[in-house]
Amino acid sequence: MRKLQGDELGRLSVAQCKSLPRFPIVVVLENIRSAYNVGSVFRSADAFFIESIYLVGYCAKPPHKEIAKTALGAELAVPWKHAEKASVAVQELQSMGYKVFAAEQTDSSIPLQQLTILSDQKIAIVFGNEVTGVEADTLDRCDGCIEIPQFGMKHSLNIATAAGVVLWELVRHHLQTAALPHANKN
Repeated sequence: MRKLQGDELGRLSVAQCKSLPRFPIVVVLENIRSAYNVGSVFRSADAFFIESIYLVGYCAKPPHKEIAKTALGAELAVPWKHAEKASVAVQELQSMGYKVFAAEQTDSSIPLQQLTILSDQKIAIVFGNEVTGVEADTLDRCDGCIEIPQFGMKHSLNIATAAGVVLWELVRHHLQTAALPHANKN
């Protein structure tokens, strides 16, 4: 076994990232207080070639020193936009044909592994504040809720960790049916 060098990884340039089709998945970050968490989500969104990110409310926005520190340049490659309220982002996404889910523990949440996604289905996932989660008004506007099964004492994950888990599972569904032309299927 030999560790691959940077030039062997097939990394795309920022220009290539902006020109190629992405997985039809949008992340909505609602009032994330840590710019480091926002940057980490940008990095995961780039790794999984997510369509875009909505930064809602008081989330930090690029350019921002703390976002850049954890995103490592991903904030330059992943399209993003800002909305003052999650209701605006959710309504806009639904009008464009996205099914919008909140990543939240509710009495009707679907365990992540049980979520069924059609190969051409556009999905948006709302991740809430580190302490208070997704706001009740936002939950009411979503098409449903998903949750990551957890078996330990805390039953909570850091927003950046949760986003990575959820995004991989959504992308994995897409890879099973129709990979992006440039995606490595290994």
